[in-house]
Amino acid sequence: MLLAKYRFYRRDSPRGTTQASVTFGPKIPTGRTDLTDGNRSLLPASLQPGSGSTDFFIAANWTYTGLFNLKRLVADEDFHSLLRTQGTQATRLGSDIESRFWLSYRPYESKNVTREWFIGPALTWLHSQDDRISGVTQNGSGGDVLLAGVTSYVGLRPGLHVWLGMDWDVAHSTGETFMPVRRHISFGITQQFRMHLW
Repeated sequence: MLLAKYRFYRRDSPRGTTQASVTFGPKIPTGRTDLTDGNRSLLPASLQPGSGSTDFFIAANWTYTGLFNLKRLVADEDFHSLLRTQGTQATRLGSDIESRFWLSYRPYESKNVTREWFIGPALTWLHSQDDRISGVTQNGSGGDVLLAGVTSYVGLRPGLHVWLGMDWDVAHSTGETFMPVRRHISFGITQQFRMHLW
């Protein structure tokens, strides 16, 4: 994916910071689409590492610091969607919609605010639409998953953050061919920068 994130709102107060942003960009078709099974039959598109499609990612994020007037308690909501196009084997995998709520507490913050640490529980709802093969909807291939977990977010210096998240399936749909996410581990590094416009 090649994504751009733009923070269009920020407000500071004695309680803390409230901010909102949008993220968008394409997912280019990487990953193999020619894997076969033991009988040398081509695996279905949903089991291939790649999809062969060029998709579009869009997201909205909202952060509220100082929840319940506790300066170190932060509520964070992330809502995003991956809009898919047709790819390999005349298959259009179902588009994904995800909503993730993270309630974090900041147990450490340096005096000059160059370093900080957040940790807390996260709750994620993931909805996958049904796949379409040659224009025909594959009923039961999509569904819903509810994941619960914990995420830790560390600020190493202003604008540079590292995060690690772990989530586990607590409930999911029982579609005939729906394969829910059972466990999810994510890791990332974020570097923020300011664009100066003339």
